[in-house]
Amino acid sequence: MIIKRMSIDDSRAGKFINLAFTEYAEKSDVILNFEEYCYIAENEYGEIIGAITGRAYYNEVHIGDLIVDENYRGHNVGSELIRTVEHAYSNRGYEKITITTFGFQAPEFYKKLGYSLEFVREDRDPLLSKYFYCKSI
Repeated sequence: MIIKRMSIDDSRAGKFINLAFTEYAEKSDVILNFEEYCYIAENEYGEIIGAITGRAYYNEVHIGDLIVDENYRGHNVGSELIRTVEHAYSNRGYEKITITTFGFQAPEFYKKLGYSLEFVREDRDPLLSKYFYCKSI
């Protein structure tokens, strides 16, 4: 066996992962319902000012990354990106949206959007404590 570091964009890795997850779900009598997503927000000049990425699988949608350009924070860009994902995956067989964030990022932001705190994995440095949120859709 040889272990190599590989780009996540390598099509061989992506094909292997998708096929293996699909086969395993089918053998377990679970509907995979897999989809990756990426939405962006642009300003009037076509520049990207925010992005949200993640994966939908089984019965949940997970937000992997949400980032808003510092100059546009506080202008509802992040909220609109979250609402876009919520709308896109409502009534499609998914039951919840999950997200994690660190203490220095945006724990209070997700509460304001109706996400419930499931738990906090405390760290010696509170800024690095990890917050796990969930919202039914």
